[in-house]
Amino acid sequence: MVKGSGPPPDSPLKGEPRALPPFASRTWFFPSSSPPPPPPPSRLNDRALVPFRLALFALSLPSIFSSVSLSLREIKMAGHGNGEFSFSNTAAAAGTARNGLTKIQTTANCGGGAKKESPICHDDSATPVKAQTIDELHSLQKKRSAPTTPITGAQGSFAAASEEERQKQQLQSISASLASLTRETGPRVVKGDPARKSETPKVSQETHHYFTPAVAVSDSALKFTHILYNLSPAELYEQAIKYEKGSFITSSGALATLSGAKTGRSPRDKRVVKDETTEDELWWGKGSPNIEMDEQTFLVNRERAVDYLNSLDKVFINDQFLNWDPVNRIKVRIVSARAYHSLFMHNMCIRPTPEELENFGTPDFTIYNAGQFPCNRYTHYMTSSTSIDLNLARREMVILGTQYAGEMKKGLFSVMHYLMPKRQILSLHSGCNMGKDGDVALFFGLSGTGKTTLSTDHNRYLIGDDEHCWSENGVSNIEGGCYAKCIDLSREKEPDIWNAIKFGTVVENVVFEEHTREVDYSDNSVTENTRAAYPIEYIPNAKIPCVGPQPKNVILLACDAFGVLPPVSKLSLAQTMYHFISGYTALVAGTEEGVKEPRATFSACFGAAFIMLHPTKYAAMLAEKMQKHGATGWLVNTGWSGGSYGSGNRIKLPYTRKIIDAIHSGSLLEASYKKTEVFGLEIPTEVEGVPSEILDPVNTWSDKKAYKDTLLKLAQLFKNNFETFTNYKIGKDNKLTEEILAAGPIC
Repeated sequence: MVKGSGPPPDSPLKGEPRALPPFASRTWFFPSSSPPPPPPPSRLNDRALVPFRLALFALSLPSIFSSVSLSLREIKMAGHGNGEFSFSNTAAAAGTARNGLTKIQTTANCGGGAKKESPICHDDSATPVKAQTIDELHSLQKKRSAPTTPITGAQGSFAAASEEERQKQQLQSISASLASLTRETGPRVVKGDPARKSETPKVSQETHHYFTPAVAVSDSALKFTHILYNLSPAELYEQAIKYEKGSFITSSGALATLSGAKTGRSPRDKRVVKDETTEDELWWGKGSPNIEMDEQTFLVNRERAVDYLNSLDKVFINDQFLNWDPVNRIKVRIVSARAYHSLFMHNMCIRPTPEELENFGTPDFTIYNAGQFPCNRYTHYMTSSTSIDLNLARREMVILGTQYAGEMKKGLFSVMHYLMPKRQILSLHSGCNMGKDGDVALFFGLSGTGKTTLSTDHNRYLIGDDEHCWSENGVSNIEGGCYAKCIDLSREKEPDIWNAIKFGTVVENVVFEEHTREVDYSDNSVTENTRAAYPIEYIPNAKIPCVGPQPKNVILLACDAFGVLPPVSKLSLAQTMYHFISGYTALVAGTEEGVKEPRATFSACFGAAFIMLHPTKYAAMLAEKMQKHGATGWLVNTGWSGGSYGSGNRIKLPYTRKIIDAIHSGSLLEASYKKTEVFGLEIPTEVEGVPSEILDPVNTWSDKKAYKDTLLKLAQLFKNNFETFTNYKIGKDNKLTEEILAAGPIC
């Protein structure tokens, strides 16, 4: 969004006209060979005289050029032999020009070492360009990179044929992705931007990379759909700025875009196909984020999205990967109508090398992003013009009625929450970093808990900030980029994020100054949910590839605005599962009249909106991996101490950092511990650099009765929330469920 409007004070669009340029009011003299024009009428005002004065200036040009030509003829070669010119030392040696100035003498090498006087000074320092027209000159700007993967088997003339075959197979795969289910055929596709084609390639032209299906029974089959395949950020910038209103380059080089009417996710419009398989596997019912739809409704929406995409002159195709673990990575294809969406996913997914792209083949999962086109509200299960639909059997996702790019990111995260556990891999909504000695820590936390701040440590390597997998090989980042909040961003508070917002980064829904294009991150005129999407390589201490060994510490972050949880607690395995399933934090009261108390919020597995299975399944996998690899669980409160929000104080960030440092170093494992009442948490009696009196929250409350009442209130909120999960039995003879329940608060 552009900040500021209207022309500047001195603009010719506003107020009185500017003063005329100097030549318009000057008296001009003409040579006798050029008759002067008739004088203008005396009654004309100054504005009306402008055309006459311009005419006078134009008539004077021959005289000016004649003078320049005479001066050139008076130039003499000075004998330096290298084409340089010099002034003669004396007027007598060089003569005097008509205007009294010293004549310029030059020398030029005319070939063969002979020096000849020439009336013209040539510049022979550069070879002329090999182009006869401006179009030919432009064509020399760009060169096509040669394939880096050697073509095995065929050599010589057969190598080119193999490359043609590879291109044809690639386009055939894309056409199949865009195939209509009712017509059982995909569109005629051709690579390239339609704006740069003089005409649509004919089917008989073998030089173009195209694919035409064998069956063509509809009007859409009469046209080519141009495929813009895995474009670079620079190319996507050009597409966005030229064709998408609301796209601008900011002063830092990032691409500013607008996501339309939707500036955040639409969880109530996200649906999953319920079939014979998913009915038993997925979590349905109370508390679940999975809203059901049937197969037929999905196919109706899919057809609507595919028909819309096929009606366009061009679509963007991204073939990329999820999961940095090469053994367990997933191939994804994103079909979209906007350069903004293509660049967003270019940043957020793992970018394939040219070698990997040449052998990409058929994707494991496909997204059809037709977000500019609404769904039909009269279709079964639809409650608005927006629908985000997942079909796990078909491995497809359809987006209608929302252009918010985060739907693609989180939709794929949901897919990973389904696919990875089938491979005995735990998918996690967490941050992850690694020390120089290889010690890995996982950070779980909801918004406002400090997950990003604490997981970003200049003394440690960043593996990822949001989505991870934990397998027998260790941990791996699912994504290839970061999606950071921008509201109130500053260089001082978040220098890494600030510096990452540069060329290649997408900034969504931000406000910037109209002239300088400087972003005002404090301005929420469009939305509070302003975001930046950038490749993880933009973070200086990112670990590439984004993988690490088995974690040693699992840190659960909570911003307890009730002020009764200790700054740090060591958790047993059952307690880790209990608090992982609960996913607790507290939201500080807003500006609503009469609301003065904090509000507890719970999100299962610290990411309930994205999980597909029952939370206890993820918790059981977490406990199994922690036990097998010897990881320790911790609960860290980054919220209030000495009272609830409004009366107490927030725990100082330096104290929290000292606690996290003690966890990383292992020194906190050697500390002495005591158990708290109600929640039964093990708290250390001493942490280096942290005042001992704040480690037990009861010490910081002056009103002990108020502390006990608040503690029991929070405990009851935990128990009420956990009732949703008590009916799900896990473990042999339900033993694990009983252990988890016993690890909760007693009140």
